[in-house]
Amino acid sequence: MNARPITARWPLVRWRLLDGLIAGVALIPMLAGLIWLIAADRGLSETQVRLEQTPVTVSMQAETDRAPVVVIAHGFSGSRQMMASFARTLARNGYVAVNFDFPGHGANPRPLEGEIGEQRRTQILLDALASVVDYARTLPQYEGRLALLGHSMAGDIAVRYAAQGSSGGPAADLDALVAVSPYLSQDLGAHTPGRTPDNLLFIYGAWEPRMIHDQGRAAVAAVADRPAEAIQPNVTYGDHGDGSARRLVIADKVEHIGVLYSASALEAALSWLDQVFEHAGSGWVDARGPWLGLYFLGVVLLAWPLSRLLPRISSEPLGAGLAWRRLWPAALLPALLTPLILWPFPTDFLAIAIADYIALHFLVYAALTGLMLAVIRRRSRQVPSPAQAAGQPVGRSRATPSYSAFIIALLAVIAYQTLTIALPTDRYVAAFLPDRHRFATLLMLLVATLAWFIADEWLTRGRGAFIGGYALTKALFLLSLILAVVLNLEELFFLVIIIPAILILFVVFSLFSGWIYRRTGHPLVAALANALVLAVAITVSFPIAD
Repeated sequence: MNARPITARWPLVRWRLLDGLIAGVALIPMLAGLIWLIAADRGLSETQVRLEQTPVTVSMQAETDRAPVVVIAHGFSGSRQMMASFARTLARNGYVAVNFDFPGHGANPRPLEGEIGEQRRTQILLDALASVVDYARTLPQYEGRLALLGHSMAGDIAVRYAAQGSSGGPAADLDALVAVSPYLSQDLGAHTPGRTPDNLLFIYGAWEPRMIHDQGRAAVAAVADRPAEAIQPNVTYGDHGDGSARRLVIADKVEHIGVLYSASALEAALSWLDQVFEHAGSGWVDARGPWLGLYFLGVVLLAWPLSRLLPRISSEPLGAGLAWRRLWPAALLPALLTPLILWPFPTDFLAIAIADYIALHFLVYAALTGLMLAVIRRRSRQVPSPAQAAGQPVGRSRATPSYSAFIIALLAVIAYQTLTIALPTDRYVAAFLPDRHRFATLLMLLVATLAWFIADEWLTRGRGAFIGGYALTKALFLLSLILAVVLNLEELFFLVIIIPAILILFVVFSLFSGWIYRRTGHPLVAALANALVLAVAITVSFPIAD
């Protein structure tokens, strides 16, 4: 008599065992990544201070007495966290690493005033760097020698700062400068003590544009007495003794952001500073890139078995249930029309640069998608769809969703994304938790992303829906953003920075959303949770602007 119930229960038991196995496998890379990241901080002293509104982090080995100081500056849309690989590498090798957030970036609430290229903006960045350098010179561990390390925008700012030493100013005693993927606004020319940086190292990613590499080659060629095309990577030209040494390094298989995690880039910076300061450390190099990759791989894997613990919200899968022929016009037209509609609109009404346009793009895209859904619904009343022929009305369901189950599922998904993605990202990758000065912008962006995710999830879900619909609409959205940049390159150029990040989020969202939907039967759980993550990511990715 018990044979049948046991047999009936066996598939459920089998799936639970499989879930447990996958969860156990997923925890291995997660724990391995976290253990390495935590161990990398062991033995380091980290002090957080504020210079008026500028957050500063000072990192060094706990037993450091006196040592050379390296002030580390991030690029546009960066933060202290993005430069942590360099800070940890230098601190573990006996340097004092001083890392900070420029105005408008990270946790610095001061707006970044002016437009790109304007002297007002340049001066604000120079003043911020100067104040941090002045503070670094007051540290008890400062032995009288100092270097700068700047990424992207900060590389150019550091070069300009070095020129302030021409009259014996505060930049006159800089010993070295490491410029990582800099965008130089002016030619350096030959080495001139007090007017150009002493002992200058250029590091670029191999996948960055050749025109950027050429800036570094030209700067090195100016001290090498040879044409730029003859400059060889990894060769020092000039002399460390008189400060004229310059060198070009090309880090393999990385681009503008990946270079910050490249072992060859970190080794090159450490080796260069060791030569300048005649310093010898342990040779330890931060390797967080692969370990972060392992950790987030585990996060994605763990989401699958955990999603199967979510409550069932609807007995029938909700959504528009569109087959390929009905889906493609509803997906394609918003992608094409949104950038055309927004082309003449201003993009400076929010406090965060670029966020204005992104919010409008999401809102208009959502409105057009909703309009297409309304048209399809009206037509479906006249011409039955395959889903209707099967007894499932388009856009409707005979099932009554459980609202308590919906709330439980939504809170569980948000908690998982916060604990496993948002907090570790903010600690080990880049600023990800918005401070109170960004909350108003976050709310406006959240309205926009909510509108789009709700419309998109409903468009691509439901009984009989095209299997590749979710991936299709995400690809079209990215193409729509690219089209917007092409139409208005001058205003939206920096939108290019966030497109790769949105692509990564979309890939993760597609997995999370699919698993959540298959379990709950309701498309809005993933829509609301994913909209929140994307709104936060955009809010913290661009600086607060005046």
